[in-house]
Amino acid sequence: MSIERTGASGAQGILRYATAPGSPSFTDFLAAVSPDLLPSGTTSSAALPHGTTIVAASYADGVVMAGDRRATAGNLIAQRDIEKVFAADEYSLIGIAGTAGLAIEIVRLYQVELEHYEKIEGTQLTLDGKANRLATMIRGNLGQALQGLAVVPLFAGFDVAGDGGKIYSFDVTGGRYPEQHYHSVGSGSLFARGALKKLWREGMDRADIVRAVVESLYDAADDDSATGGPDITRGIYPVVMLATVTGTERVSDAELDTVVRAILADRASRPGA
Repeated sequence: MSIERTGASGAQGILRYATAPGSPSFTDFLAAVSPDLLPSGTTSSAALPHGTTIVAASYADGVVMAGDRRATAGNLIAQRDIEKVFAADEYSLIGIAGTAGLAIEIVRLYQVELEHYEKIEGTQLTLDGKANRLATMIRGNLGQALQGLAVVPLFAGFDVAGDGGKIYSFDVTGGRYPEQHYHSVGSGSLFARGALKKLWREGMDRADIVRAVVESLYDAADDDSATGGPDITRGIYPVVMLATVTGTERVSDAELDTVVRAILADRASRPGA
């Protein structure tokens, strides 16, 4: 089914509905019009790995971003150790939720975009400028998003102009929204944001903010099957990155192991909390 607009002199035009099945085969017609309805439709977004929960929060020295490591394909775990948080450049971070393969390609392109601008102009974009560039790239993916291949990033960074850590969220149309204090995206975002609402406070130090974001992901994994919790047995921990005046930094798995074990010990003493 398609919708065509025909113009008319001195009028707004009218909408005309037309069907164009093309091939006499209904299967071919369905493959062209609604491939997701086919039992083996390879373009169905449900068959593609999806990244899930990303959180970001500001603290005394800048901003932190963390993501769980699970990717799902429908009701299956597609990957247990996918990475969804990256350094966009020297002072900014980007996390992805949505169609995993497409999102990672957008991240790579965005990293090159920022590097290219710096080489051509001889200076970096402002943090607001970086967020605007990302919004434009997301808007360019709108057609695929409407087909179910949505990518919803979370962007954060240290503003070298002197305003400290900032967080930006986006929608599939490329809308850009500055966030206050903390934010989360993905299937477990509701639970992660609820945890951060209780855990976050003004002026937190590095150790406190790392614990807060890891605990928020733990809470998300507790209620959302698409979000993966820390896996001590396999040594799989969330990706946690910081952006400060000195640049970006990834928190080591050794440090996260200590944080996770402390969280598990607290939860073991209060299993119903």
